[in-house]
Formats: sequence, C-alpha cells, structure tokens
Amino acid sequence: MTAEIDQLPNAERAVAVRSMFGSIASGYDRTNSLLSGGVHHLWRRAAIAALKLQPGQRILDCCTGTGDLAFAEAKALREGEVVGTDFTPEMIELAKGKAAGRPGARTSFSVADATELPFEDDSFDSATVSFGIRNVVEPIDGMREMARVVKPGGRVLVLEFGQPTGIFGLLFRIYSRHVMPLLGGLMTGNREAYEYLPRTSAAFPAGDAFIRDLLVPAGLEVEVAKPMTFGTAWIYVGRVPEGGEA
Repeated sequence: MTAEIDQLPNAERAVAVRSMFGSIASGYDRTNSLLSGGVHHLWRRAAIAALKLQPGQRILDCCTGTGDLAFAEAKALREGEVVGTDFTPEMIELAKGKAAGRPGARTSFSVADATELPFEDDSFDSATVSFGIRNVVEPIDGMREMARVVKPGGRVLVLEFGQPTGIFGLLFRIYSRHVMPLLGGLMTGNREAYEYLPRTSAAFPAGDAFIRDLLVPAGLEVEVAKPMTFGTAWIYVGRVPEGGEA
C-alpha cells in the first residue's frame, strides 16, 4: 500500500492518505505516546512558547488530528478561541469527544482540507500545524492557505520532523524503519501506515530546505527555525507581512 500511495495522482493520493489516517485514528494517541517516548509533549510546549500567544486570540490548528495541539493552545490562551480542522472525519470525531471539560479558551473542530480552508482572509491571529504538513498532498498550498487566513503581523507555526545526523541520526533511522512499523502495526493493526509515515518524514525538507521551499514561497517572513532533540523535530514560525512589507 505505502509504495502505491507515493505513486498515485494527487486526488487519489489524498483519498488514500485520508483513509489511512481514518484506519489508525482509534489507536493514534496511544501509539504516538509510545513511539515518541512522550517527548512529543515537550515539543508541543516548545512550539506554543514560540507562538507567543495572547489571551483572547483566535487560533487555527490545521491537520489537528485528535486535537492535542489545539487543546494545548486553548489552555495557554485561557480565553479566546481555537479552531481545529482535519480532512479525516474519524480524527475530528475523536477530537470532539476529547473536548468536554477541557480548561482554557473554547475549542471547535470541523472537517476541512488544509489546501482549501473554509475561512475568510485575515480571520485568525495565528495558524498552526503539527506533524501534518508533510502529509498534505501539496504542502505549499497548505502553507499559503494558512498564511491567507492569518492577519497581517500574525504567525504561522509548523512543528514537523527533521532528519537528525551523526550517530543519533543513524539510530533514529533504524528505529523509524524497523521499530516504528512493528509497534505501530501491533497497536493499530496497520503496519503499512507506520512504514509510510516515517518515509514521508525522511523525504520531507527540513531546516534551511523547509524555509527555502515552503516558508518563504508561502509569503512568510522567517521568525523562528529551531531544531529539537538533535534535529529529530523542528519548529518553524513565519510572520505574515504587514501592509507595505515585502
């Protein structure tokens, strides 16, 4: 399945990726916690700190999955609104089920494609995406859409995997290629999904390449580009230019 997805035309690939995420939705949270050793919680906290949230803001979280980053943003905001979107209905249903009784700003979740966001221009203070932009069929379209819906002077944040180097990088690649598919398959029943996801991480631009290929072409000004855990993950923050800025 995984090799076939890579070769599909864009429209068919989007359907296949949506189906894949739907098939692993019920075990997604548990599997993420196991495979990351819980370090993804630290990455999310660092991302939120880089976003410089202010109470009362309206934030969009694209490719929200089951809503973990959206809920963390809502807690940090205390008041305001966080809107989570994902093109996988099964993920959105799980996010809605997790929302009851959560502290902080109000949250809402809806099904939407990151490349065709159903929001007006300049309607959010910031937009975020966590470990999802690489699974968008046309990532640059997703980046441009996030920039479009964010007000001038606002921020677009991306938290995404990188490609660590050296001894740690070698160990990480072994883990990604062999351990992740085994454990992910055992926990979700879909080993092929956890072969596909590490492969997309290994092929996706990171660091300077991400800035060159995605952040700057989306019309964003580089504010933060920060590696974490030896480059296993990166935080990128781009600022939407204000009137008259290039």
